[in-house]
Amino acid sequence: MILVPVGLQTGTFYGGTMKLNIGKILTRSWQIIWKHKILWVFGILAGFASGRSGGNNGNGNRSGSNGDTTPFSGNQFGQMEGQFREFIQQYLLIIIAVCLVILILSLVFYALGMMGRIGMIKGVAKVEGGADTLGFGEIWSESMPYFWRFFGLNFLVGLAFAVIIIPLVLVGVLTAGIGFACILPIICLLIPVGWAVSLVLEQAQIAIVQENLGMVDGFKRGWEIVKSDIGGVIVLALILGVASFFIGLIIALPLILAFLPVIFSAGSLRTASSIPATVWVSLACCVIYFPILLTLSGILTAYTKTAWVLSYFDLTKPAENTPIVLQADA
Repeated sequence: MILVPVGLQTGTFYGGTMKLNIGKILTRSWQIIWKHKILWVFGILAGFASGRSGGNNGNGNRSGSNGDTTPFSGNQFGQMEGQFREFIQQYLLIIIAVCLVILILSLVFYALGMMGRIGMIKGVAKVEGGADTLGFGEIWSESMPYFWRFFGLNFLVGLAFAVIIIPLVLVGVLTAGIGFACILPIICLLIPVGWAVSLVLEQAQIAIVQENLGMVDGFKRGWEIVKSDIGGVIVLALILGVASFFIGLIIALPLILAFLPVIFSAGSLRTASSIPATVWVSLACCVIYFPILLTLSGILTAYTKTAWVLSYFDLTKPAENTPIVLQADA
């Protein structure tokens, strides 16, 4: 059961009136994804393009076998540099091949993420249109015509931010960090701007699919939709964002706890034979829990995407006709 504040159920929030019936959207979203569990699959796929990523930090080598207090002397640094160059020359082709494989896999998973997002929009639209059952193949085939417009819009928005952010980062790096103090206000300004653009992008993506628009027209349409109820969209975004953060943290908590023995044992590991049994058990638990984590994350993504699609329908539905009273001439 989902508990929703009375103000959100009635479409009001602290005295202001919203077009969005947020309480209905949140409740209806759960009903849809629970009945049509095929949307979980598209939610999992959509998660591949959500921008969340994870990685393992590198090695923490420690010298000290010779008793020096300095981490690296000039001679040691030169030896390491020579070894690094030798390694690069010896394994250059393998390194290039690995980088290409990673790049290709990244593009494949991002493309699957785009198809997952489109599939969520098509699936929810079908349900709201009266469909009682959903088929994966049907939704997938109907999503294909929108892929390049969908991909292009996300690429252009990401490129625009990259063009702004990368020079700022370079200024900070080239000035040994001093430049960051100067550009900090710009970076702080980019955070709310980026968040606002993401809200417009959510509606623009749905408009591209539902109204068969191009990239530019879709973004303009997204802005029009958000502008029609900025307060409601912001409230919905805050609710979904905060809920997703805490639910995502709870979902990931077992994986974090299972990985703790690996972190605590990292400093004492020297060879494969010195790895304690707890580390192997920890890794096994991580591997076992990962499919569960993927599924739960997919359900969470499916829920949030469903809520955004329903918000689109709420904001674009025709206005109710109000009777016009004609006053007779005196």
